[in-house]
Amino acid sequence: MVNAVKLEIIDQKRNDLLKRLEVKFQIDHEKSGTPTRLQIRQSLAGVLDVEEERVYIKKIETKTGTTISIGEANIYDSISQAEYVEPEHIILRNRPKKEGESEG
Repeated sequence: MVNAVKLEIIDQKRNDLLKRLEVKFQIDHEKSGTPTRLQIRQSLAGVLDVEEERVYIKKIETKTGTTISIGEANIYDSISQAEYVEPEHIILRNRPKKEGESEG
């Protein structure tokens, strides 16, 4: 789990048609900066006890003036299903950056 960050699942529901679990979560990062997408992905995979490669963070939004971020993620039954359903820009955002690549 990410250091000094409290991750809490707010809501989760199963989408059988798309073969995924849709999760809304809240992160309290009072003692550190906003965690990266990859750090959140690792934490979420740990909390839900799934492989990190099946977790796709769709959205992260920090509430203005607070240390709380709200986000949405999809956890797929398989990596191939995720690659079939998720838009390409979401897949790219959830991949580790290669050396020399910028965050974004």
